[in-house]
Amino acid sequence: MGAGKTSVGRALAGKLGWSFEDLDDRVERRERRAVAEIFRADGESAFRSAERAALQELLSELRSRPKRVLAVGGGAFVQQQNADLIEAAGLPTIFLDATSDELWRRCSEMPQAAERPLLGNLESFRNLYNTRRAYYLKASFHQSTSGKSVEQVAAEIIQAFALDSPSGLQGEK
Repeated sequence: MGAGKTSVGRALAGKLGWSFEDLDDRVERRERRAVAEIFRADGESAFRSAERAALQELLSELRSRPKRVLAVGGGAFVQQQNADLIEAAGLPTIFLDATSDELWRRCSEMPQAAERPLLGNLESFRNLYNTRRAYYLKASFHQSTSGKSVEQVAAEIIQAFALDSPSGLQGEK
């Protein structure tokens, strides 16, 4: 939460001329209700089940339309079944990293902060981040977002993956 997955993902896709999709948006379209509503009404396990189904659908679509940037929520990456699906698809993964205090500040300042089911208080947020961080560190690439603009982070990812050159990932998954 607050790392910039959606903002950086959109900027990255825009710079590359690729499409962008946020997994939470896909879940909401499939379920016809907001993520927060799924959590409230049915609990986290129901959300994780819907999330896995949406991820499977999205990954199968990549075979025919590969030029996409996907924003996958931190909880999705922690679920072993999802991590296995992503790994099996051979997708490069990027961990957008910042300190838990900076992530908390960003989340708290967002207009939709009250709608984040797992935001909680600072202590629970730090605990969640520290618990999940080991999973995030398994990503194929780590990108610090601390003190950087969305555009700067996107540009650094493009450079790191050589996406602006013919030998880069462009055209691949």
